[in-house]
Amino acid sequence: MTGRSVIQTRSIADAIVEKAAEAGLRSRTEGHADGGWILIDLGHVVAHVFTPDQRQFYNLERLWGRVAEARAEAQ
Repeated sequence: MTGRSVIQTRSIADAIVEKAAEAGLRSRTEGHADGGWILIDLGHVVAHVFTPDQRQFYNLERLWGRVAEARAEAQ
């Protein structure tokens, strides 16, 4: 997901971690101090929270889109 500012990305990440804890899930967070790209590892799920410029720079959709294409071709 994308926050419009570092303050918003931190707030989104904090809300995810809080809800996960309420559900009894453990989480690890990386990048919170910088706030441009925050990664939240929930075990089986990883959430990425970006500012718009970081999202455009890393372009994870392009990377994971290729994985989906490869899976479809393998089936």
